[in-house]
Amino acid sequence: MRTLLKKKPIQIYVEPSQDRALESLAKRKGVSKAAVIRLSLNKYLSEIPVEEDPALKIIAIGKSGKGDLSEKHDFYIGKYSGSQKRR
Repeated sequence: MRTLLKKKPIQIYVEPSQDRALESLAKRKGVSKAAVIRLSLNKYLSEIPVEEDPALKIIAIGKSGKGDLSEKHDFYIGKYSGSQKRR
């Protein structure tokens, strides 16, 4: 049985002083350096102003003709997801 990773591995380069700070903080908190980096990344990303969020760039890129799509999206996904043949 194949196990899927829940986290995606990446490689980064840090300055020696950053590595020492990470090591120290990780030891004090009783977590790994990777956990400190993930927590730091979450904090940084949560502080991005909403208008700079790349996910917002997909809003209104298409037209459905449905006036209630945002409220009934699950209904429409269920209705149309398997009913049309793929070309």
